[in-house]
Amino acid sequence: MGQNTAESSVSLINSSTMSNTERTFIAVKPDGVQRGLVGEIIKRFEQRGFRLAALKMVVVSEDHCKQHYIDLKALPFYAGLCSFMHSGPVVAMIWEGLNVVKNGRLMLGETNPADSKPGSIRGDLCITLGRNIIHGSDSLESANKEIALWFKPEEIIEFKSCQQAFLYE
Repeated sequence: MGQNTAESSVSLINSSTMSNTERTFIAVKPDGVQRGLVGEIIKRFEQRGFRLAALKMVVVSEDHCKQHYIDLKALPFYAGLCSFMHSGPVVAMIWEGLNVVKNGRLMLGETNPADSKPGSIRGDLCITLGRNIIHGSDSLESANKEIALWFKPEEIIEFKSCQQAFLYE
């Protein structure tokens, strides 16, 4: 009976924690892919304790990029950004975890690498704004839209990580 009680306890903790998790969209841009930084970025998210739910490498159309960055359409760099994003492979990912949108953005650092703190992805791995290697959703609403734009539901893998009980109380 003691073993069943312990297992029930873990199940309750895990199901409670999982109900508070969220998903975010992270993309390694063509400059990050070309520089061989995909593994480093995945490593940082995994070490933090987030779970990878989907991953694919794609060369997206300019129209897809325009749709992804539609909220920036009025800005002068929009066309160049869209052109750059479809200039080579992009690694698109969905990460899952507690407060992953907020924490993912903190891990990325500021949009301008010059303003990013050491220890952040952009602070450690980037120099210029136009080659800041990574995109991350800036809100839960954006994450949901971006995930739907980049992934079909059947491409998202649902599973319970064996690490969950060691990451969450």
